[in-house]
Amino acid sequence: MKKAIIILGSSNSNGETSKMIKFVCDKTNYPIVDLKSKNIGEFDYEFKNSNDDFLPLMEEIVTNFELIIFATPVYWYAMSGILKTFFDRFSDCLETRKDLGKKLKGMEMAVISSGSDKELKNGFHMPFIETANYLGMKYIADVHCWIENGNIPNEVKLKLTNFTKQIQ
Repeated sequence: MKKAIIILGSSNSNGETSKMIKFVCDKTNYPIVDLKSKNIGEFDYEFKNSNDDFLPLMEEIVTNFELIIFATPVYWYAMSGILKTFFDRFSDCLETRKDLGKKLKGMEMAVISSGSDKELKNGFHMPFIETANYLGMKYIADVHCWIENGNIPNEVKLKLTNFTKQIQ
């Protein structure tokens, strides 16, 4: 099994996206990092946030894992704001901590999304795919999920099980 980490980017640490990743974790035991529990500032061109939690987290990721699974709710047809901030901070790995950026090359990326619609609008995965390409990572899989009556429907459980097989 690959060494993987799940990055939860949600405004609700116990929301629907969390239910999805817990389902995956029950099958994989992959650790979860909840970005809401971290102090990660926005990107700025002067790199004033270099003492927040972003760079230590990236050091942990590139040192200990080969696959990053990003988990996000769909907010206004896109990834969550907290996850977008994390993505913007990849610039730190290209400017001030090039050693971390170089270690991203060859790593793998996957995405779990959840929303109220059963289908995503075209283009949702483009920022993930293009970021992986730009960083020299391999985009390997994605799955979109939803909740019905507070529970994961069987159709989604099957999708998550198949996703889990793809990422192992």
